[in-house]
Formats: sequence, C-alpha cells, structure tokens
Amino acid sequence: MSASSCTPPNPNFIEVTKQFLMAMPIAQHLGFDITDVAPGRFEITQPFRRELSFRENTFQAGPIGTLADMAAACAGATLLPEGWAASTVDYTLKLLAPAVGEKLVARGRVLKLGRTLSVAAADVFSVLNGEETLCATALATIRNYQSPPSIAP
Repeated sequence: MSASSCTPPNPNFIEVTKQFLMAMPIAQHLGFDITDVAPGRFEITQPFRRELSFRENTFQAGPIGTLADMAAACAGATLLPEGWAASTVDYTLKLLAPAVGEKLVARGRVLKLGRTLSVAAADVFSVLNGEETLCATALATIRNYQSPPSIAP
C-alpha cells in the first residue's frame, strides 16, 4: 500500500489528526508547529529552545525522539477511520549527527497500515542557516484503536 496514493477513510483527517496531537499536554508544552499533513504523512517543526538542549544550539536526544515518535504516530493516524486513534507501542531512534541549529523538522510516514498495528518511520532534520542535516531516524510500531467517546465536563 502506498500511503500517499490512498484516500483516508476520514475526510476530516487533517483537522482530526492535528487536534489529536495538540490535545496532548506534552505537545502543548513543546511549542512546535504542525507544518504539513497529507495521507500517511505528518510533519512537525520544533524551534530551538534552550531547555531542549544539552549545550548551546544543540538539541538533546529526548526532544528529538519525542518529535520522531509523534510524527510517525500521527502519520499513521491520518489513515484511520473516524473515531479511531493511534498510540505508540514502541519505537527505535538512531541518532546520526549532532542536532545543531535553529529548529528541527520531523517528517513521519506510514510504511505499513494494519487494522490493529501499523508501522511508521520518521526522519528528523536539524536546520542551520536554511540547510537541513539528517540527525535522526526512527521506526515505530503504532497501535490503532477505537477511541472512547469524549465525556464533556
């Protein structure tokens, strides 16, 4: 299956996936931007913040992994039916280069969509003076599940 050539079963997949991610407290805390959404694809941009670094202008591994995880899981969520959500079962992150720059860009993509489990990947690039450097790659297993209805407070 080519994720980019399929039609998501939920016609509102862009807004639903954005809302799904931005409802998470950690997503709100990190202060990133969702910069691209397409069937089976999801991109997050994280501006540099000192508290996400281990030295000046260099992102620490934790935020890199978090962005990769979120980009991969949300790529999978774009292809789910209405009322379904995705949750990471596991992911492996490989750090390839120092993440030096003014921002990170994480690009998630679906590799295999399944009913219960999907496999997705994400590449993370550090951006310095407009030039992207691949600094990490991740492979993630995503559990697809029917979301319980929201209970209004």
